[in-house]
Amino acid sequence: MTHDLIQGLLLKKLRNPILEKLSDSAYLGYRQGLAFTTDSFVISPIEFPGGDIGKLSVCGTVNDLAVSAAVPEYLSLALIIEEGFGYSALEKIIDSVASTASAAGVRVVTGDVKVVERGACDKIFITTCGIGRLLDNRRLSVAQIRPTDKIIITGTIAQHGLAVLASRKGLALGRGIRSDCACLHDLLLPLFSHTAAIRCMRDPTRGGLATLLNEIADASGLGMHIEEKRIPIAGQVRAACELLGIDPLYLASEGRAVLFVAADAAEKVVRLLRRHPLGARARVIGSVAAEAPRRVVLHTGLGSRRIIEMLIGEPLPRIC
Repeated sequence: MTHDLIQGLLLKKLRNPILEKLSDSAYLGYRQGLAFTTDSFVISPIEFPGGDIGKLSVCGTVNDLAVSAAVPEYLSLALIIEEGFGYSALEKIIDSVASTASAAGVRVVTGDVKVVERGACDKIFITTCGIGRLLDNRRLSVAQIRPTDKIIITGTIAQHGLAVLASRKGLALGRGIRSDCACLHDLLLPLFSHTAAIRCMRDPTRGGLATLLNEIADASGLGMHIEEKRIPIAGQVRAACELLGIDPLYLASEGRAVLFVAADAAEKVVRLLRRHPLGARARVIGSVAAEAPRRVVLHTGLGSRRIIEMLIGEPLPRIC
């Protein structure tokens, strides 16, 4: 429904050559080579195993720039705070923003604060914008993806969505289930000094890996074929998803990226990713094909195939 809202209303009314690409960041200033992105964070609960809304707001924006091949430089921070929200809780969130931004090498240079009456928002909402500088004026795009390209994921999936679910519902799913929330620029951007074979990168946040691949398939007109047995899922996460009846393909990750890479360079890219702790479990999970255009096909461990559809209705809203 969100996808339809964006296509049927927002893009229809606001269409322009930059917006219609619907990439994670807008490419601006062809001479300066700038990328610009914005995101809002309404996660519930605001603190979860592995992070909080402050850390998430920085990581989410940094990652949107990183998957656009841009070095993150500047952030804005806008806060909508519910009347009565505790000062100490707010201070903890801002400390988290500050420490995450400092570690990522970005500066918060502008912002806004609004306080609304009790009940008008749920504790605190954050909106961030980010500006980054493109590496060698490089631009990634879905339009560059070709049949035979390989699909790479940088690590295990579904941890963020499951950690938020467990925290929200008070489920004891095990101490090992923590959000993968992390800034990815130090993992991804060094790749470009070693290869020019990366066509496109995205992070599988809302709607998870399945929804991301469906969006790419629809935008490219190509088929996405993934191997079930090659998709990295932590044992505790897999067991918890089976217990709860949740498909991990639809759960969000906040510290992972999906890369579309020319086939002859895929293994090299995986080796490079594995040099970094955040890419230790990187692997090729599938390939792009002209077969089954605009479809995502899962090749199961039993040798069968099934179509993975776009997520219809979020099983867990407000995960970012």
